[in-house]
Amino acid sequence: MKPFRFQQFEVQQSSEVFRVGTDAVLLGILSSVRQAREILEVGTGTGIVALMLAQRNSEANILGIDINPEAVQISQNNFYNSPFADRVQSQHQDFKNFETEKRFDLIVSNPPYFETNSSEKDILARQRLELDFSDLIQKASELLSGKGLYSVIIPIDSEKQFTQICSDNLLFLQRKVIIQGISTAKPKRVVLEYTFQKLEVTEEYFVIEKSPRVYSDEYLELTKDFHIFNKKTL
Repeated sequence: MKPFRFQQFEVQQSSEVFRVGTDAVLLGILSSVRQAREILEVGTGTGIVALMLAQRNSEANILGIDINPEAVQISQNNFYNSPFADRVQSQHQDFKNFETEKRFDLIVSNPPYFETNSSEKDILARQRLELDFSDLIQKASELLSGKGLYSVIIPIDSEKQFTQICSDNLLFLQRKVIIQGISTAKPKRVVLEYTFQKLEVTEEYFVIEKSPRVYSDEYLELTKDFHIFNKKTL
């Protein structure tokens, strides 16, 4: 399988690990990373989100964990071959049983969001088989620092349920980025950020394409230090 290339690093991929997708790129560019020094990514996969966060914050140490040993091997190799090798690491962990004394300033995840079904494609990454929303949120609340931020990307239809479970765990919505794939389409994804503080919610809209296969100005601006665009793309 061909590697995915950004300007500063390359991501090797595998048929056994969920491939690089738009959701991961969006989480990597939209998560609020500036103030974080210790970051945890739950379900790191190929490691692309961790690498993007490392590029955006040169002072952050990032740990990516994954229940899939193949993903851990690939992400470890991608981290080792990146310019951020001294700040990014990968571990084989089941998040439900993950124990550490460390508390994280930022926890990010592109969690499984399909209900259990008969599909054989990317079961662990796509289906809530090993990690459902309740388990994910409860554990994140235990590992987040007092002023930490919990950032996820999920289907917009799951927002109400996800936010309620967060509230039950004393995590409150602070920022919401509603994502449209194309300017004329209904939003399908949302980036949500939660903290232990009850603050006024900031709501934003983000459009990926202003017309078919033509990226929006905001997408080009946020990814200008990552994507290798050619003239046809623009």
